[in-house]
Amino acid sequence: MNVPAQLRYSQDHEWARLEAGERVRIGITDYAQDALGDVVFVDLPSVGENIEAGSSIGEVESTKSVSEIYAPLSGTIVEVNDLLTDAPEKLNEDPYGDGWVCVIEPFNQADYEGLLDAAGYTELIES
Repeated sequence: MNVPAQLRYSQDHEWARLEAGERVRIGITDYAQDALGDVVFVDLPSVGENIEAGSSIGEVESTKSVSEIYAPLSGTIVEVNDLLTDAPEKLNEDPYGDGWVCVIEPFNQADYEGLLDAAGYTELIES
């Protein structure tokens, strides 16, 4: 499994990347997309929506199942990846690149540091 060292991770298999300013781009991990199988539909959150960490912000439908996407941080959705509407397979092909889900402006920037680092996430998926 690909677990990039520069990202942070939730126990629900979402990744988070701090970007310029105070925004955090999120998506599902390589481990999650592999477990799902071929993704055929993504239900994205709405821009402007305030979300709580751990709450469902969307769904991923695959040939195997339907799974929730959970917010790794509390904040406001400021951008969504509309590419996934017409090309949901990007979640499988490039989960850390073109397959990102949304961008959050966190209520508390310190919450980002509370997410798992690559070593912690690797330990989680190997146990």
